[in-house]
Amino acid sequence: MQETKHHFNLKNIYHSLSERKQQGRKSFAVLIDPDKVNDESMEQLIELAADARVDYFFVGGSLVISSYLDECVQLIKKRCNIPVILFPGSPSQVSKYADALLYLSLISGRNPELLIGQHVVSAPAVKKSGLEIMPTGYMVIDGGAPTTVSYISNASPLPSDKNEIAMCTAMAGEMLGMRLIYMDAGSGARRAISENMIEKVASCIDIPLIVGGGITTAEKAYLNCKAGADVIVVGNAIEKDPMLIKEIAAAIHSVPVIN
Repeated sequence: MQETKHHFNLKNIYHSLSERKQQGRKSFAVLIDPDKVNDESMEQLIELAADARVDYFFVGGSLVISSYLDECVQLIKKRCNIPVILFPGSPSQVSKYADALLYLSLISGRNPELLIGQHVVSAPAVKKSGLEIMPTGYMVIDGGAPTTVSYISNASPLPSDKNEIAMCTAMAGEMLGMRLIYMDAGSGARRAISENMIEKVASCIDIPLIVGGGITTAEKAYLNCKAGADVIVVGNAIEKDPMLIKEIAAAIHSVPVIN
């Protein structure tokens, strides 16, 4: 396969996310679970993503039982210029070959291990990794089906119809110093997060808002961006149909820029 590199000004990743938000430009992140890919499927994904001008790769999963994480990240770095951001399901999911790491604190649950406990244990390794660390307030929203993330986190998701709880949680995360808010309905969610909730949360924070889980169509991705999401993350739907990458990327990038 030919190397499909497209130009990306590799500034500091958080700066690029922030800048895009300020400019009203929406971003698309393709989520890759190292347990569900191999070299062959990765080659296809990278080519499709580069052609569609995908903005970021998120790499990680709730379990990651294979040892493919490093190889997966290295393959992306070799084949294209799309920044790789780790989306770790546990402290062991760190690869020095990536560009940045979402340092997730589960602010929607009440499990102290995922709020701070695992971070204390992983801090030396994370600091040593040399990755750009992005403190992220992680909010799991009920997507209508038990997901791996709710099982692993041993924490109840936020009810999908309680906008006020989501707003207050996001505001608290921002005031505690989180640099990003990530609202996730979880992998394989039956329903995505409502536009209404996204709009309410986006209106009360100034930091970039990432939204993922249950987004299976280009139209849904577009509507979520219009509602206020800055970054849309799609994983499961692309695992089932990689050709969706082009459609979803085009939809996200066609959202009118309102400064």
